[in-house]
Amino acid sequence: MRYDTAICFVRKGVPVYDPLTGDYSDGEPTEKTVYASVTDTSQDTLMVVYGEIRQGSLTIRLQNHFNEAFDSIVIKEGRYAGTYAVDKRRKLRTKETFIVSEVQ
Repeated sequence: MRYDTAICFVRKGVPVYDPLTGDYSDGEPTEKTVYASVTDTSQDTLMVVYGEIRQGSLTIRLQNHFNEAFDSIVIKEGRYAGTYAVDKRRKLRTKETFIVSEVQ
């Protein structure tokens, strides 16, 4: 299994108040890049997680645990490029697995 795909764990920025306009603007998001093994999710796993077959669902495997808070996962390059939301997270002894689906 190759851990050759760079993925970014993205955390939304803290809203900042602008006294000139009276509105809140989104703060700068933070990104943490790690390498992972990214594959299409099998049909059996799709049926267990979603109860139906969905397109655009991926399985992401990390060699180590990711212990920081994040809001979404972004893959910037390759055939899986896009923004993904985590539907299922599973921590094993040393590895971690995510089942994700693409968001607009």
